[in-house]
Amino acid sequence: ISYLYASYQEAGAQIVYTCTFGANRFKLKQYSIKKEDTYKINYELVRHAKKACGKNTLVAGDIGPTGLFIEPFGTLTFEETVEAFKEQARGLIDGGCDLIVIETMIDIQEARAALLAVKELASIFTVVSMTYEKDGHTLGGTPPQSAVITLQSLGADAVGCNCSAGPEQMITLITAMKPYATVPLLAKPNAGMPKLENGNTVFEMDAKTFASFGADLAKAGANMLGGCCGTTPEHILALARTV
Repeated sequence: ISYLYASYQEAGAQIVYTCTFGANRFKLKQYSIKKEDTYKINYELVRHAKKACGKNTLVAGDIGPTGLFIEPFGTLTFEETVEAFKEQARGLIDGGCDLIVIETMIDIQEARAALLAVKELASIFTVVSMTYEKDGHTLGGTPPQSAVITLQSLGADAVGCNCSAGPEQMITLITAMKPYATVPLLAKPNAGMPKLENGNTVFEMDAKTFASFGADLAKAGANMLGGCCGTTPEHILALARTV
């Protein structure tokens, strides 16, 4: 893990995410990990990231989806979801993360729950990033305009989109959000659209092509740029040089 952090840091990343995307009680249960251990896992992974990065790179406590749905579409209550995210966020904050990133959210209700959980614990800078389908809506049907208005009104310090789309498609999403945004916007696209080859997920967009969209994303209104699935340190290096 230390090597990964160092690789992206050396490539020019000003923020790296902790390896805690699925470190919530519901995901950890799949590995027979008790919910009582959630705090410790998140705490220790932040400490590891901070040690690896030193003082030159910000460490973002990473919070991903539970993998379940909130009522009425699923079995989780809103209150139960908030409490689960609090367990994770408490470990991240106590571990010393510089900011929190709630990412790859497909349900605005779950994004709300995670944001409320963090903000009820501390006044830490918090980014919320949704994932959109090809039709420009989340899986739950939320358009980017509604998402940015909702999340910034609940206290998100930055809002954006990540995963699902490549950088070209993400320009459209950022353009749609910009007129309604009162906070900075984040764009963290994949290295193109994924393809399945021999049972493996492959991202074919090379670093130079990926980085070529950086300026257009910035012109569209993105204030924070990064890379999601399939982006190697080479992609981040090229992006950093481009912008």
